[in-house]
Amino acid sequence: MELVHAGKVRELYADGDDIIMVASDRVSVYDVVLPTPIPGKGQVLTQLSLWWFEQLSDVIPNHVISGTDVPEQWAGRAIRCRRLQMLPVECIARGYLAGLGLASYNETGTISGVRLPPGLSEGSRLPEPVFTPTTKAAAGHDEPMTRAEVAALVGEPVAAELERATLEVYRRGAKLAASRGIVIADTKVEFGLLPDGTLMLADELLTPDSSRFWLADEWQPGRPQRSLDKQFLRDWSAGLDWDRRPPGPPIPSDVVAATQARYQELYTRITSRD
Repeated sequence: MELVHAGKVRELYADGDDIIMVASDRVSVYDVVLPTPIPGKGQVLTQLSLWWFEQLSDVIPNHVISGTDVPEQWAGRAIRCRRLQMLPVECIARGYLAGLGLASYNETGTISGVRLPPGLSEGSRLPEPVFTPTTKAAAGHDEPMTRAEVAALVGEPVAAELERATLEVYRRGAKLAASRGIVIADTKVEFGLLPDGTLMLADELLTPDSSRFWLADEWQPGRPQRSLDKQFLRDWSAGLDWDRRPPGPPIPSDVVAATQARYQELYTRITSRD
């Protein structure tokens, strides 16, 4: 097989007409890959994505061909996928105010051009989920995009379907997670096109690398929430004397273990599986 792309966390290999997407145990914060892996993380991302792709397959088709027909050395952490032309938009749905969305709201009262009600605070639930896309930067940080900018980039029909599918994935996922005592504050999803123009959901889906997950019985607006996702590592790294440029700092063993525990707790709570 031919390596066709190596990202911060995943490698993509061409296998005939298919793509084998392999999730590593690497972890990145602020777009910098840290030198210490999180053991088992690649399996959690892959198996949780496969579970969500199955649950939400009626919302929009996805790129999954098989989660088992993969090379043995990558069993459990790889997905055989359809080859897609990926769209240059990070599609984000937000149901709660946190992260960069909170920073934008505090500065302008808006996120990606969407005006929100006054008086919201960190962790506030929004009246309705909102579509807040960003660019997909090859290097550096993604930048916010308005809905009109997405339409100018990919065309109005595709932009409308991206917005619909992103919000429906979020709503359906959030409802299912709520039944398991989990709040999904926001999520990032990606889409691509088949050669015939069919739009497909791709990459990962509703994982702790791509979403914010909070425990519902601990959620309280007006303060930071205890997370079951990568925010735990961001918070740890924010307390370091580090300029957020490579090389990243090594992760202490206790922080590795705490991160593992959060990812595994989330997986078990959502799927009811070990």
